[in-house]
Amino acid sequence: MLVTVAVALAAGSGAVCRYALDQLVQYRTESNFPFGTLLINVLGSLVLGLVLGLTTHHGLAPDIALVVGTGFAGGFTTLSTWAVESLALAEAGELPAAAWNIAGSFGAGLLAAATGFGLALL
Repeated sequence: MLVTVAVALAAGSGAVCRYALDQLVQYRTESNFPFGTLLINVLGSLVLGLVLGLTTHHGLAPDIALVVGTGFAGGFTTLSTWAVESLALAEAGELPAAAWNIAGSFGAGLLAAATGFGLALL
């Protein structure tokens, strides 16, 4: 029961951090490109890679991995916003930007996860 509450609190914290960071990034850019969501999802991938690496190679407790990975990172990252923003770019006729958002987010997320995993090996 305690782990469930911790996951819920971490997810709520992640969602608040996502909102605040997205607002900060989008406020500073004058582009329709969703740089905030891109940054959020890449950072979340880095965190998940790090958690996986620490769990796999350094014995991070499963409950901590669950709270940080599923809770915080799950609340912080957003697949649905990424999909809607990609679709909105395509519908607005900004096909190169939509393609970059789709492929760039995927590639950068994989690289960030690998980087997090690699950092755990240090």
